[in-house]
Amino acid sequence: MSSNSLDLLRPGIHLEGQQHSQRQTRVIGIASMIWGASILLSRVMGLVREQIIGRTLGASRQADLYFASFTLPDFLNYLLAAGALSIVFIPIFVAHLQRGDNARAWTSFSIIANFIVLICMFGIAVLMIFARPLAALVAPGIVDPSEFDTLVRLTRIVLPAQLFHIVGGLLSAALMAQNLHTLPALAPLVYSAGIIAGGLVGIVYPDLGAEGFAWGVLIGSIAGPFAMPLYGCIKSEMRWLPLLPVKDPDLRRYLWLSVPIMIGFSIVIVDEWIVKNQASYLAAGNLAHLQYGRTLMKVPIGMFGMALGVASYPTISELVTTGAVVRAYALLCRAMRLMLLLTFAAQVCLTVAGFEAVYLIWGLAAHRFSLADAQDTATVMAFLCIGLSGWAAQTLISRGFYALGSTWLPTLVGTAIAILMTPAYVMLRERGGAIGLAIASSAAIVLYVMVLGWLQRRRFEREAAIRGTALDESEGMLRVTLLLAVAAVIAIGLGLLARFELLLWLPGVDAGTVLARATILCTTSLCVYIATIWLFRVHELEEIQALLWRTFRPKHTTGAPATDEDQAQAGQRQTN
Repeated sequence: MSSNSLDLLRPGIHLEGQQHSQRQTRVIGIASMIWGASILLSRVMGLVREQIIGRTLGASRQADLYFASFTLPDFLNYLLAAGALSIVFIPIFVAHLQRGDNARAWTSFSIIANFIVLICMFGIAVLMIFARPLAALVAPGIVDPSEFDTLVRLTRIVLPAQLFHIVGGLLSAALMAQNLHTLPALAPLVYSAGIIAGGLVGIVYPDLGAEGFAWGVLIGSIAGPFAMPLYGCIKSEMRWLPLLPVKDPDLRRYLWLSVPIMIGFSIVIVDEWIVKNQASYLAAGNLAHLQYGRTLMKVPIGMFGMALGVASYPTISELVTTGAVVRAYALLCRAMRLMLLLTFAAQVCLTVAGFEAVYLIWGLAAHRFSLADAQDTATVMAFLCIGLSGWAAQTLISRGFYALGSTWLPTLVGTAIAILMTPAYVMLRERGGAIGLAIASSAAIVLYVMVLGWLQRRRFEREAAIRGTALDESEGMLRVTLLLAVAAVIAIGLGLLARFELLLWLPGVDAGTVLARATILCTTSLCVYIATIWLFRVHELEEIQALLWRTFRPKHTTGAPATDEDQAQAGQRQTN
């Protein structure tokens, strides 16, 4: 995201304090550019990583075992609320910095970090000891003794990496609280590089199988998520003290905000666990197809959902803190509408040209990832993509609750959805195999986002009423969401019809043919999508067009007279 994109996130109302607003914009602009570039590069490296995994392990039982080995480590990560470390810890750390009490800020860091290290080491030890019986629960469908032994061994290699991920997350939060984003943003790239290096070693020594990737996970977690932010904190005069007073108010606040995330089993987290558990009952390769499809789907989720979430969250939090909840909700809604416009476009491309994308990444010139694997992965991904916008939307909706200081409600709703939908995963797996699991996953996240979005609107309405205002003037999200969904359905339908015709005169799976077919399918389908939302008068399209025009139009040379159009636009900006 460029700093210009921030113009799209500003509520269309006057903000007081021009200098503060400009400083706020600059800070978010820098952060959004850093994280936008990092997320894009991380997703590209992630695809390279998955490509190497696909070419090395293919859609084999070894790949199934490798992906299943992350379930227990991910569970530990989830229990310690590592995914919410920055959201929970940053306000605590920033509060001390704003008072000029840097010493107290690092004391709070030390107390919370020491607590996390002790709990994490204990958790790793317990899971190491009981890895074998727990692995039977994780993947009950894997009954072959040698395969089961491999799963246990891979799990024990990956488990210690969580210590470095979790502590590194806290170190990164301390840096981001000081508006130091570069090293935290680069850490995931180093992590992916470690996995890639491990996979390349596995190629040289084929007997390693999936173990090369597992060791790469461990080494990458040390070098990236832990070592890089640690270096940054040391440069920022970090003081990590051997303190652990259990009655410390900051530790208690951290635990209070984290407990709902720790004890709840939100569908956002457990969806992947349930899918892996149920996929273990299917034939070899089905779990790999699901995982490869999910990996490709995560590219637009990260680029649009996460980037907008990270960039807008500090501003939303500040507006809520100052009592401007109407402006905060307007900002959240605008960010959501823009994100949905982009993610539905991504869904169109991944659905109509899914086979081409999968084959170019994993199947081209690969021996262990067959043409049938590419077709199966693309089919599964098309059904996973039904929930693509839901996965991206939850990154923004959850931050709206966190800005309000509410971590319990999203977790309770997510846990209720998980309990309600678990039988559906089982039933759809029995009836539809991997496709059934993809449908269940999409239905669960869409239901979660719909319920949570409605509850969030109600919560902001109450907050506005307390302050004597109302949200009536805010446009909201539902109408635009439905229009974009209809436009995506029309584009996908026409794109699939065009696909059948295109395959008749442009068959083949060589690189040039596949790339040409993907280009034609994506271009024509996106044109239909854009034309449809233009007919629906979705004004966010005009905002994106204006952003692109400002970004890419030729700049006037110094001293050159401005055109009438430029003067009119300048006058309009001053009026706004």
